Amino acid sequence: MRTYEQTHPWINFSLDLNNARFNQWLMLGEAQSRCRHFERIPLLPDVAEHLYKVFLAKGVTATTAIEGNTLTEDEVLMHLEGKLELPPSKEYLRQEVDNIIEACNIIGNHILKAEDTDISVDTVKRCNGLVLRDLPLGDGVVPGEIRDHSVIVGSYKGAPQDDCEFLLSELCDWINRKLDAPPEYGMAFGILKAVLAHLYLAWIHPFGDGNGRTARLVEFHLLLSAGVPANAAHLLSNHYNQTRAEYYRQLDLSHKAGNNAFSFIEYALRGFIDGLKEQIDIIKDQQMEVHWINHVHTVFKYKDSAADLRRRRLVIDLSEFDDPVPVSQIRYISPRIAETYASKTDKTVQRDMNALVEMNLIVKSRDGIRARKEIVLAFLSPARKE
Repeated sequence: MRTYEQTHPWINFSLDLNNARFNQWLMLGEAQSRCRHFERIPLLPDVAEHLYKVFLAKGVTATTAIEGNTLTEDEVLMHLEGKLELPPSKEYLRQEVDNIIEACNIIGNHILKAEDTDISVDTVKRCNGLVLRDLPLGDGVVPGEIRDHSVIVGSYKGAPQDDCEFLLSELCDWINRKLDAPPEYGMAFGILKAVLAHLYLAWIHPFGDGNGRTARLVEFHLLLSAGVPANAAHLLSNHYNQTRAEYYRQLDLSHKAGNNAFSFIEYALRGFIDGLKEQIDIIKDQQMEVHWINHVHTVFKYKDSAADLRRRRLVIDLSEFDDPVPVSQIRYISPRIAETYASKTDKTVQRDMNALVEMNLIVKSRDGIRARKEIVLAFLSPARKE
């Protein structure tokens, strides 16, 4: 008998799925469905790049912030764009962030190119090595190497150091080969495996430092391997950071209840689905903009006079504003509109606005005028509102 079996009996590499509650199955199905929906939506290049940077910044910030890094999401985004300046006293914060960015890029490139995306003991060690690269470390901490001493985090004591290598091997074998699912549910089970790997790495705590960041990187690896889109693969880390107190509470409860993995799984899935909803809402807004611009161009199809060109530009540039623009400011909503109307009278501006009202493209009110973008909602299939 190994020591951990007496000291850490909850680390048993088993999960009786018959004990899962019906809502947990529903959440796994919803998570897979939303990911499939997400990956099939074409994005404009600038929107795709913006989303990638924003959610990479969220994931990197979350992964490091949980461990005490104080750089904000905006600062990490500035760093991704090469605009962040830090004093020497805070350079280690940048290094922590750079380590996670590099690790995410390495993992992402590997998943996209490799036929075999299983995790191994070496995979986990490499993740830890990347996490701790060039950082000041405590005594006895060697990046990428199993600890040779006991660790205590809060009130939790990690698994016995002599068992850690064995436990990592068992974890990888369990995740890779013993949690099988039908192909049609591969992504759902991949998400489940990612959460379980995270939880077990937190229980084992195999390294002298960086265990949380390592667990989240392994989780990221498994999410990508399951086909989760890259933007969405950062959502769990962001969820853990945004609900940090609950994250630690769930980790604490999971072992006190004797392998209560289902509670942690449900907590993770709720956050993951909420993050997916947020991303899909952002994409829906972008699609609405695209449909609106296409609608404007359709209305102006075969209309190519100077007045038509002027009016089309006016309604497109007006679309950038959510609130009504005062009539007196219409000439100045954009540089090209200012140039277009520089030699025109107020009567011409009024005539153009009236024409756009008749075309059902703008709305006039006491507060000014605005683009009638809500008209594209008519393109949606009708459904009863709850």
